[in-house]
Amino acid sequence: MKIYREDLDWAVSQGLITAEQADALWNALSMRNSERPQFNFVNVSYYFGALIVISAMTWFMTLAWESFGGGGIFLLASIYALCFVLAGSNLWWRQQMKIPGGLLFTIAVSLTPLAIYGLQRATGFWLQDNPGTYQDFYTWIKGSWFLMELGTIIAGLIAIKFVRFPFLIAPIAFSLYFMSMDITPLLFGEKNYNWQLRLSVSVWFGIACIVIAYLVDIRTRRRDGDYAFWLYLFGLLAFWWGLTLMGDSNELQKFIYCLINLGLILLSVLLKRKVFIVFGGMGVFGYLGHLAYSIFKNAILFPFALTIVGIFIIYLGTVYQRNSRKIEVFLESLLPDNVRRYLPRE
Repeated sequence: MKIYREDLDWAVSQGLITAEQADALWNALSMRNSERPQFNFVNVSYYFGALIVISAMTWFMTLAWESFGGGGIFLLASIYALCFVLAGSNLWWRQQMKIPGGLLFTIAVSLTPLAIYGLQRATGFWLQDNPGTYQDFYTWIKGSWFLMELGTIIAGLIAIKFVRFPFLIAPIAFSLYFMSMDITPLLFGEKNYNWQLRLSVSVWFGIACIVIAYLVDIRTRRRDGDYAFWLYLFGLLAFWWGLTLMGDSNELQKFIYCLINLGLILLSVLLKRKVFIVFGGMGVFGYLGHLAYSIFKNAILFPFALTIVGIFIIYLGTVYQRNSRKIEVFLESLLPDNVRRYLPRE
């Protein structure tokens, strides 16, 4: 719900509050809102600049850095990270500029895999075989990357303990997503590793990440920022892609896949998370495409039936928009009291 000054003026005109109360409430809400990230030019420039720096030190890292050797890479990454931590500390605590300060801490955390890679390259210590250059970290699935991901998660958790900045969860969630892929050959060995096994681990790892996101969601209640979003996003990426790429062998399994995606859409209402609608909608749409091009490819009436279904869904959307709160209350009323209390609240 967005509140404008005109809304408070309307409340005054209706005799719901006094003009003095409206002024005091508006000033308090304005001060509270100023502490939250907003979509404006300043904040966009902050995040855009931070993403450029993170990209330069991660995805766009060139092979020229390999010439520094493992020790040189570790030293340079550590110096960079220390500089970002010192600058972030100055902005966060001294100048009270939370967003740029928090972003500098996030950049420092994002340098962790590079520093660990340099240290492993210098010592020659790998959990499995030599995985290749740092550029390969973002391309190939290898168990030897595990310590880089684990170190990033630990660094992120330490940082967020002292700096309450929601975007710090992004490198943690990203590392968890990569870990869902790289942990499979580490657990089962390179010889026993296969594609289906990797997808199964990805699905269960994604479920675990979603559960963690839910626990974070109900604990923080989104009071001082959304700490669960990135965990939900990367957890759903691991779960949904693993489930989708498994390649169900019969129509019953494909139908169950559709039901799971419908369940994701329902969860979006209960958890108040739009990201579940995105993945659930893609899954349902993919199943309908399968029906259109495989099962009913020669059926004349199928496009008409699908059109009716689509129009009916649009109608349901309008009904939900008009009665969203009543529908949410009804769905919550179907749940036991001891379950309802654990639903996230905005």
